[in-house]
Amino acid sequence: MQSIESTALEPTKSEMAGLSVGQKIGRLIPVYGLVILTVGLILLFSILLPNTFPTVLNVRSIVSDKAIIALLSLAAMIPMASGRIDLTVGYGIVLWHILAISLQTAYGFPWPVAVLVVLALGVITGFLNGLLVEVAKIDSFIATLGTGTVLYALALWHTGGRQVVGVLPQGFYDLNGTMVLGLPITGFYVLAIALVMWIVLEYLPIGRYLYAIGANPKAAALNGIPVRKFVIGAFVTSGFLAALTGVLLASKLRIGQASVGLEYLLPALVGAFLGSTTIKPGRVNVWGTLIGVIILAVGISGIQQFGGSFFVEPLFNGVTLLVAIGIAGYAQRKRGAVRRTTPAPK
Repeated sequence: MQSIESTALEPTKSEMAGLSVGQKIGRLIPVYGLVILTVGLILLFSILLPNTFPTVLNVRSIVSDKAIIALLSLAAMIPMASGRIDLTVGYGIVLWHILAISLQTAYGFPWPVAVLVVLALGVITGFLNGLLVEVAKIDSFIATLGTGTVLYALALWHTGGRQVVGVLPQGFYDLNGTMVLGLPITGFYVLAIALVMWIVLEYLPIGRYLYAIGANPKAAALNGIPVRKFVIGAFVTSGFLAALTGVLLASKLRIGQASVGLEYLLPALVGAFLGSTTIKPGRVNVWGTLIGVIILAVGISGIQQFGGSFFVEPLFNGVTLLVAIGIAGYAQRKRGAVRRTTPAPK
């Protein structure tokens, strides 16, 4: 039972070869529409807010605030590539950031050991999700919603509804607080992880297998691809990245509380879904996901600097998602029209 279908819609070289310049532009605009919209928003806000928006301080603020969402979006897109969805990226971060702190303050773990324990728990959770989806044959949306709710309940039980506070080592603070080239180090974490994921998904057999499973798992199995192995591996990787993000969130906040974390779920999923509407529409991809996160960050930052109210962020998230899905739908219809009008080779 599939939750996400992975089928790329970007035009092929053969499709583009027989088109005029105007037709080529018409085919490429939907593919790169979100990128064009992102650049347009940056230029617009830079013109309208020249003293606050195009500044290093604003860039630092955006990177610091949205790096967590970007990492969670990258975590979520890995199971999406195989046609599944992982909701525990949002629920799990609640427990992971609390444990990263409480293991040090309440149980005396050195911070590197506490980090390793949290990462190991993230991997175990991902493995459990994979078993529920591939062995127990539970729909990934339902399975990860159930697992995520359990993790959230454990966070509430562990904290008793109270904040987890204490003095933490400077080395742990530096995981998030270090500045590199004038920017928060978390931005470089995002770029490094994105680069690795891009190479794996686009140039290694693992990526091709995941996309093949997402497009048609039965056909992938018939072609000798071990579907169960790769889907479980996708969930394990997602769980690891979500746990890593929880550690970085703990380093940033320096306190743990069960009321923090769930607000990252929707933006992270929106970023991943937006990523499937650009660069390679119809298929989740790394750079598309980052573009999805960037357009949300840019739009929200600009609107808030205009004095937008507290409801602006969820409103912008929802509207942007609808617009992007519309762009992807147009790209799909356009490709279908081109295929119908393109004569078959003799």
